[in-house]
Amino acid sequence: MRIRFTQGIDRQRRYATTWRVCLLLIFLSLIAMGTASSPQADGEVLGFAVVSEAPKDMARVSAKVSVNDVVSDMTLLASDTILNNLIWKKLEICHAMRMQGYKVTEGFQIVTVHILDAGMLPMSLQSFAGDCLIKKALEIAPLVD
Repeated sequence: MRIRFTQGIDRQRRYATTWRVCLLLIFLSLIAMGTASSPQADGEVLGFAVVSEAPKDMARVSAKVSVNDVVSDMTLLASDTILNNLIWKKLEICHAMRMQGYKVTEGFQIVTVHILDAGMLPMSLQSFAGDCLIKKALEIAPLVD
């Protein structure tokens, strides 16, 4: 009878050890998946921009760009998919946008772009966007009459 009792305890220990090993493997695989996916998005940066000059070449647009709340003058470099976007074709001075892409030596290479209201920009760009809109209104207002 004692032999069967100890066999039962050994079985319980094996099951407990098996569950612990399974949980450990699941935990380690989740960690591995998290670290494997992070290098893919490592270089991609979220930025906000306000078009600072009337665009002449739609592939290279001058803008004030905020990345990590640091504002600088950059050239927005649009790929073919961005150039074919109807919103990008209608781009004007003072338009505000949220974009994801890569900082390169020539400027900011855009992967995705969304047009925003100027009030949704970070505080570091809102003053520039407001001044730009006032200037634009003053330039266009005399032409209305």
